Amino acid sequence: MMLIDAYDAVLCDLDGVVYEGPHAIPGASQAVEQIVQSGRRTLYITNNASRTTEAVAQHLSDLAIPTKADDVVSSAQAAARVLATEHPAGSPILVVGGAGLEDALSDEGLVPVRSVDDSPAAVVQGFDPEVGWKQLAEATFAVRAGVPWIATNIDLTIPVERGIAPGNGTLVSVVEQATGVTPRVAGKPEPAIFETAVRRADAKNAIMVGDRLDTDIAGANRAGIDSLLVLTGITGLRELAEARGIDRPTHIADSISGLFDSMPAVRSDDDGFHCGAAHAVVVDGKLIREGAGAELARAVSSAVWAAVDAGTEVDLDGL
Repeated sequence: MMLIDAYDAVLCDLDGVVYEGPHAIPGASQAVEQIVQSGRRTLYITNNASRTTEAVAQHLSDLAIPTKADDVVSSAQAAARVLATEHPAGSPILVVGGAGLEDALSDEGLVPVRSVDDSPAAVVQGFDPEVGWKQLAEATFAVRAGVPWIATNIDLTIPVERGIAPGNGTLVSVVEQATGVTPRVAGKPEPAIFETAVRRADAKNAIMVGDRLDTDIAGANRAGIDSLLVLTGITGLRELAEARGIDRPTHIADSISGLFDSMPAVRSDDDGFHCGAAHAVVVDGKLIREGAGAELARAVSSAVWAAVDAGTEVDLDGL
């Protein structure tokens, strides 16, 4: 039985799962094609608010993943929906971000503005590579004056073609430090964006595929849906082993193609935890492991989590 057989829809992160910068992650387009052929709806949930859903859909289509704008659920849309429930149509909203935020606000009947002099009813902040001091200063002026502030997401980093770069959370922290105010958050890991995707897919049992523990996995857990952590993005073996509580995924795979694996179960005995050819055990607080890939990740995480949950401090140096 393949993992995907247990689910009727796939919710999928983008950066680090489907693509990295302008390039598709190897095997991702083929995996998505398999999902579509299986008759399951695939929706893409992204915390990156810099682009419109049309632009995201076109990017995916250019990578041989045919996509419509309605297949994309963005944190910009989630933030705009929240603001539309709190402010009447025509309300000016100060934008710190790009076209994706402006379009989402306009779609909800709100008016994007760029200056505190426009008397904004709220401030919304989302990632855009062009955000600089001027936009951050406008947000700071407004927030210090008492204007409500919402962030699309607070991801500290974002994977790009050249490596790991500062994300929206890093820019949000600038305004937070300058004002002493913490924003509300609309995107992952808040449940609303997942619930929107589940409703749009008309799913009874969806699975979230992501590469970040603190957004994709924690958000799925908070929304009450299963998750698949893939190792093609931001999370490595050490971060996985250190995961606690709602940051722990339901399943682990090397890539999104893992949806079509049988997911060998992790077995435990007196010798530790086994998954396929991989093995891990904690002895006197020291992790001993052998194997590779997702099988090792499953064995290691099971061994470390069991030890930590039992009150043992585990030395992860060298992991």
